[in-house]
Amino acid sequence: MKKENMVHVTTGTYKSFFSITIESKQISIEMVPELGGKLVSIVYKPTGKEWMLDSGHRSLQKPIHGSTFTDWDMSGWDECFPTINACKSGMDKDINLPDHGELWALPWAYKIEENEVVCSVQSLQFPCRFTRRISFPSADRVRLDYRADNDSDQPIPFLWVPHPQFTVTEPTRILLPESMEEMLCVYEGHTLKTGKLYAWDDVSLLSPAVTGDARKFYYGGQVPVGWSGLYGVESGNFLIVTVPQNKVPYLGVWMDEGMFNDRVTCALEPSIGYYDSLEMAVSNGTAQMIPAKASFEWHLELSIGAGEWRDVINRRDKIS
Repeated sequence: MKKENMVHVTTGTYKSFFSITIESKQISIEMVPELGGKLVSIVYKPTGKEWMLDSGHRSLQKPIHGSTFTDWDMSGWDECFPTINACKSGMDKDINLPDHGELWALPWAYKIEENEVVCSVQSLQFPCRFTRRISFPSADRVRLDYRADNDSDQPIPFLWVPHPQFTVTEPTRILLPESMEEMLCVYEGHTLKTGKLYAWDDVSLLSPAVTGDARKFYYGGQVPVGWSGLYGVESGNFLIVTVPQNKVPYLGVWMDEGMFNDRVTCALEPSIGYYDSLEMAVSNGTAQMIPAKASFEWHLELSIGAGEWRDVINRRDKIS
């Protein structure tokens, strides 16, 4: 590994839970394997910007499998698999999948390899194992590699989204490619209308003020470009999420101004499956199918910095 991208992995404690921290010169990530592999902290070290919402006054506890996500801490970055909404499995009508899927409420196994952290967990309801590998391709870029293994003799459908509760402590613009001019409202909250298209420029600025409102959008159909991001308009801190759109072809954006959480937060949710319910994704043909005795792999990258976020997009476009 090049000297300028030295990566360090250490272990410690986060709010009484065993934690693992992996960091480059510019970025530090802390995770708790026992809490569904939750990423509890993502810090851009040059500015001290913390991107993840913590549990605040809520107690951080090990959740009960099958329970409702909003009954717990609603902090950090969880993985939603094989569904977001509680629903039937779409494969077996006798299988009822819990809210936000299974993984966030299960302890994960972990392995620290040279400059990487690998965590995995076995589904309790599907013959499937989920694995996530965290690494640093460069000092300002984090890569999360995912793999879902089907151990059965039958195909398995799934839906996946990351569920990062990003903190909003200043006016923050949610960034999308210019070609994605409109987004479909799928949860209206108090002020919008479900099923209506909204010009993104009109609804993409979030304030840290708690209003008690919330809303969710999806891009209507497969995304033309596989990135989204956040930009603090006062500090210049930015975070760009990039996925391969051929494998992760949909995008949701969740904004909560205090309807469910106690502070303002948002989630960028590149998605496998459209949308939120595995049962719905199976019925509309957008769920990913893992063949028998096979696997499916995908990845997500975070580019984090401060200043001109468009330079990151330009570099990405040149590479791709």
